[in-house]
Amino acid sequence: MIPLAVMWGIAAWNNTLPLEADLSARSAAALKNTVLDKTRIAVAGRDVSFAAEAFSEEGRRDAVTAVETVPGVRLVDDLTRLVPEAKPFVWNAERDVVRVTLSGSAPLPGVKGRLVEVARKDLGGIEVADQMGLARGAPPRFENAAMLLLDQVGKLKDGKITVSDTSVSLSGMARELGGREAIAAALKNLPEGFSVATNDIKAPPYIFQAYKDPVAATVTLTGYVPDNTIHAAIATAAGRKFFGEKVVDNLKASIGAPASFGNSVVAALGALSRLSTGTLVVTDREVKLSGDALYEGAAADIRAGLGKDFPKTWQYKPEITVKPAAGPVDGTVCQQLFSELLTKGRIRFEPKRANIDPDSAGLLDHLIETALRCPNAMIEVAGHTDSDGEDSFNQALSEKRAQAVIDYLVKAGLPSDRFTAVGYGSTQPVAGNDTDEGKAQNRRIEFLVR
Repeated sequence: MIPLAVMWGIAAWNNTLPLEADLSARSAAALKNTVLDKTRIAVAGRDVSFAAEAFSEEGRRDAVTAVETVPGVRLVDDLTRLVPEAKPFVWNAERDVVRVTLSGSAPLPGVKGRLVEVARKDLGGIEVADQMGLARGAPPRFENAAMLLLDQVGKLKDGKITVSDTSVSLSGMARELGGREAIAAALKNLPEGFSVATNDIKAPPYIFQAYKDPVAATVTLTGYVPDNTIHAAIATAAGRKFFGEKVVDNLKASIGAPASFGNSVVAALGALSRLSTGTLVVTDREVKLSGDALYEGAAADIRAGLGKDFPKTWQYKPEITVKPAAGPVDGTVCQQLFSELLTKGRIRFEPKRANIDPDSAGLLDHLIETALRCPNAMIEVAGHTDSDGEDSFNQALSEKRAQAVIDYLVKAGLPSDRFTAVGYGSTQPVAGNDTDEGKAQNRRIEFLVR
């Protein structure tokens, strides 16, 4: 009898193992279309122990019934339960320099997976850390709201977006100018029932920069301007103020400029034009100007006058040093240097008057620097006009303009006895007076070393 019992046990064992494996596989297959978390199936003979977390009571009951109706199953030990409910239901998307972290709760595994997939696809390859759990209690249309908010994360340099039930809160810094406004516009499309509790997204600094490079003979403009009209005004002003440099315009139009931006930038460019080399940075309402003035008097004048053209609410920080003085030259070289400067640019005046246009300050500073290099030279400042108007008026105007230039040089520290003002009116044209271009060439100031 003992050998017979052993043989019976071996036969039963061999028959039970395939049966249990088959019931386990069929039970798992029966749950294929159900949405569960942490599913575990254990089979002993024809009895099934079934544990899982369901996302609704109806789903839990349907899953148990699906296992109970598997052919061959005799008894189901129901160890299922509902996924814990989150009160409030909170979901977060947080961005820093290196990653986006998704945390809080998602209502279903599929929703969780789709949120991670969209974040990895749409956020420019940035690392996505998935720290989301699963919980019941999500408001209707949660997935639609979360997808829309993930799109806003892409507009952030850093920050955090939180959904608490149907309340949305945002904080951080927009990646680009206009990003804050774009996010605010997108939030108007949140699904029905959702609302914005706080929106503390800040705009990045509104920055304008100009760099004067004497080696490349360029002035490079970068950063932002409010619109095409102010853009054109700034570019035109730069072309007038920087007489010997090519203006490289890399400006972009964007919202967010402070009040009086255009006038303040134009004034600051005037100060930059007086430097040998320099950098201008306008950040919101703060102006920083650094570089080398051509002589000490110019440095003091720039430091003292920089803030006069800015609104009272603006701050300015001049960091002006003085370029090392160049060596002295004789009269012949001095004349050559004067001629080269006045070929590149011309001293401008108000129409029909002897008032010097402020746009000529950079050219005048270069002329003063040259005069300082030939301290013993006597210099005639010659004024010329076009042929429009009476000869007597043109004669007087040309002399007044020449004297106005000398007054500027003397105010800068040069001795008055080195200069003589002579007006030639329209008697020495260098171009025809029958075109506007020719007339502009004839309206000129010349420096003649005597």
